[in-house]
Amino acid sequence: MAKLRILSGGAPKDVFLKLTPQFETQSGHKLDYVFAVMSALREMVAAGDAADVLVMPTNILDAYQKDGIARAQGRAVLGLVSINAVVRAGAPKPDLSTPDTVRQAIMAARAIAHATPGETPSGTHMGKLIETLGIADAMKGKTIHRSALRGGIEAVSGGDADIGFYPKSEVLDARLDLVGPLPAAIQLTTIYGAAVAAKSATPEAGAAFIAFMADPKNRTVWTAGGFDPPVK
Repeated sequence: MAKLRILSGGAPKDVFLKLTPQFETQSGHKLDYVFAVMSALREMVAAGDAADVLVMPTNILDAYQKDGIARAQGRAVLGLVSINAVVRAGAPKPDLSTPDTVRQAIMAARAIAHATPGETPSGTHMGKLIETLGIADAMKGKTIHRSALRGGIEAVSGGDADIGFYPKSEVLDARLDLVGPLPAAIQLTTIYGAAVAAKSATPEAGAAFIAFMADPKNRTVWTAGGFDPPVK
């Protein structure tokens, strides 16, 4: 039986941890996860990390497949995750129904939190969105750049930020209340997929892991974890 090293963005973390015991029991394989922001994962891959499976947005996996870093065989789409706003549990929820109300809510906040642009897809999107909304100058000094994995949840739950903007799957936390997704016109939906690393010594086990996680029988776990199903 194999011990698989899984490099993954933070979005699927809770889903994977819920499904891992069942996979390990059924397959006999053991899973060793590394959850990190996308920029850190890409640095690890570039440095030759001995990963067996890569779990990332599909556009990144497409490039890795083209470059011979990821295998085509065994690839799967796991789900779609969109950016949602969150507030501290019990706090008032702002109106985010239109781009203009999002702009007003951001401007009215004492501070907001999102990942650092360039560090994650959602952080990059939020940085560009604040510029597009014409409020970049106004938000200088009022934006806390922390990913959900690196203190973003605590920034909002602890009151340092009034609103956080993160992938839904990363902020399903009892300390937070979901406000809702960004409006479609300014939304970013990330398609998460998985691929076996080309250098994996146990590609069959990696493919079995991906097939299990993508099995329709596990879709309810993905839905509960903040993911929408893959587009057919």
